[in-house]
Amino acid sequence: MKPEDLSTYAKITWCPGCGNFGILMAVKKAIADLVNEGFAKKEQFVLVSGIGCHAKIYDYLDINGFYSLHGRTLPPALGIKIANKDLILLVFAGDGDLLNEGISHFIHCARYNIDLTLILHNNQVFALTTGQATATTEKGFKGKSTPLGTFEEPLNPVLLALSAGATFVAREFAMSWQELAETLKSAIKHKGFSFIDVLQPCVSFHNTTQ
Repeated sequence: MKPEDLSTYAKITWCPGCGNFGILMAVKKAIADLVNEGFAKKEQFVLVSGIGCHAKIYDYLDINGFYSLHGRTLPPALGIKIANKDLILLVFAGDGDLLNEGISHFIHCARYNIDLTLILHNNQVFALTTGQATATTEKGFKGKSTPLGTFEEPLNPVLLALSAGATFVAREFAMSWQELAETLKSAIKHKGFSFIDVLQPCVSFHNTTQ
């Protein structure tokens, strides 16, 4: 299998320069490598996405999937895993999706050590709804919901995952997609709750040139 074999007919509509492109490339490579290595069949992979810019990955990956509600990626993923333990769950969530609306699900799934891989698209903003602050938005950020700037320190997803009991925790950068692909492969092979915090500053609402 080649990574491009996992492409679909859907036109990719992410903003030019978005870190989601790197994440998509890494996921394709990781799946293709694992299939070619004989670790799993393509049919075993199932993705679950939430709502937000990240969730469009559902349309761009030719594997089984479930398009979930905002903040509710982990409950259906848990249900799928309970129904069929042989499936390999790839859960995609944005920072607002996972750490605002869905933070309680994150904490308890990590505590239960559910055998799945959770990929956080951490762009530090509610980008799809045009620029509101999330739990990981940097202090001082000025957006539509915080015209005077945010006053709180951002939440650290890695520390939260570790304190909640996740047994595989990593942080990657979206544009270093080859390294991300290798980390993804390790996360998928891990038996337990795997969490990867993928940093991808939003090019539309952050000045990434500084």
